[in-house]
Amino acid sequence: MPPVASSTVHTPEVASVLKTSKPAGKDQDAAAPFNPFYSYYAPTDDTGDDQTYQYAKYKANMTPRTQMPYFPEVDWQPLGPINVQDRGLFADPEKRSLLSAATKVKHLTPALGVELHGIDLRYLTDAQKDELALLAAERTVVVFRNQPITIEEQLDLGRHYGTLHKHATTPVPREPGLEEVHVVYADSARKPDPTAFSKIELWHSDVTYEQQPPSLTSLKVITSPACGGDTLWSSGYALYSSLSPDMQAYLDKQYAVHSAVLQAQGSRAAGTHVRRKEIETIHPVVRVHPVTGWKSVFVNPGFTRRILNAPKAESDSILSFLFHQIAENPDFQVRISWESNDIVLWDNRVCTHSATFDFYPERRHALRVTPHGERPISVAEYEQDGKKAKDRQVEIWKLQGIEVPTPVVPVAGGVIKQKVYND
Repeated sequence: MPPVASSTVHTPEVASVLKTSKPAGKDQDAAAPFNPFYSYYAPTDDTGDDQTYQYAKYKANMTPRTQMPYFPEVDWQPLGPINVQDRGLFADPEKRSLLSAATKVKHLTPALGVELHGIDLRYLTDAQKDELALLAAERTVVVFRNQPITIEEQLDLGRHYGTLHKHATTPVPREPGLEEVHVVYADSARKPDPTAFSKIELWHSDVTYEQQPPSLTSLKVITSPACGGDTLWSSGYALYSSLSPDMQAYLDKQYAVHSAVLQAQGSRAAGTHVRRKEIETIHPVVRVHPVTGWKSVFVNPGFTRRILNAPKAESDSILSFLFHQIAENPDFQVRISWESNDIVLWDNRVCTHSATFDFYPERRHALRVTPHGERPISVAEYEQDGKKAKDRQVEIWKLQGIEVPTPVVPVAGGVIKQKVYND
C-alpha cells in the first residue's frame, strides 16, 4: 500500500471508530464528574483573591462581569496548510553558541531531559534560538529555572519557531490580545474527580488531532504549589528503540486516527463554546523527526483512537501496549518539579506528557505557547528520496563505539541462557 499522508478525515470508517472507541467514563453531561483533560470548566472561584492575586489577568476561570469562565465565543475557520521551516536545520550541530553561554549543562536521564543554568531566555540570539531547537530535537525536554521572561516575550520566542496555535476549546487569559496563549490553571475551586478518568488517559501529546501538531512548545509556571504539580514526559524515541525489530517494522507501516471529538464534547457539556469545529486526522504511528532523522512512536492515550486497517482487537491490543509503556516504563521518562517562574521547552513531536493533580487545594498556574510543526512524516515518506530513518539508541551506541546487539535467530531445539538483572 502506498504511503498515507497525514490528513483530516470525515469518512464513515472514522465515524465508526469514534463511536466505538470512546473511553468508558467519558460520557459528558452537565452533572458529569470533572475530568481536567477533556473539560476545563471551573464553576466557582472560592479563592476570593481576584483583586490581590498578582497574575489575575492571566486567569481564565472567572470574570467579575459575568461570573462565568472566560472562553471567548468566537468562531475560527478550519486550519489550512502552514508553512514550516524547522529552525533546528539552521543550527550549529555542536550548539556552541548556546551551550557555551550556560554555566551548567545537566542531563536529567539517559533517554531525555537537559537543564541549562545561567541563561536568560529574554536575551537569546537567533543562532542560540536555533540551537535550542536542535537541542530539544535531540534531548526532547529542556529546562530553564527562574526565568523573568514575560508572556509577551514568551510569545515572541515561540514565533521564532513557527505560526502559533490557537486552541479551540481551552480558556485564554482575560488580558486582551493573548488568544495564542493556553492557560493551565487549577486552585481550590474544584477538585479533579478520579472517578472521571484514569491516570493513563491523561498522558498526551498536545493537540495531535491537528494536521500540523505542535513542535517546540514552551510552558512557564508562574505560580507553583509548595509541593506537587510535577510534569512527566515520556520519550517516543526511547519507546521505539525498546521494541523488537519485528514490532518496529510493523509499526513503521501503520497509521492511526487522532481525534478532537472528546475534547470538544467535554467543552460543550461544560457549557463553553468550541471555537473551531473538531476534526479527526490520520497520522503515521511512527514519525521521523525532520532534523534528527530519528524514529519516534507517535500515539498517545489522550487523542489516538484506532490504528487504521487493523481489526479492532488488534488495534486495541497494540495501542494498549504502547499506552502502558508510555505511562509505566520509567526508563523512558523524566519528571520535573516546578518552582514559580520555571519554564520548560519540549519537542512535542517526539514525546508525551502528563501532569500530576496532587496539589489540591493549592494553586498551580502556567502559560503555554505552542508553535505548529510540520505535517508528521512517515518512515516511507522520509526515505523516499534516499535518506534513511534511524533508531536514536542505535545511533548513540555507534557514536560511543558500542557494538549494536544482533537479534537472536531462533533455532529449533536451541536453548537460550537468560541473563538476570539484579538491583
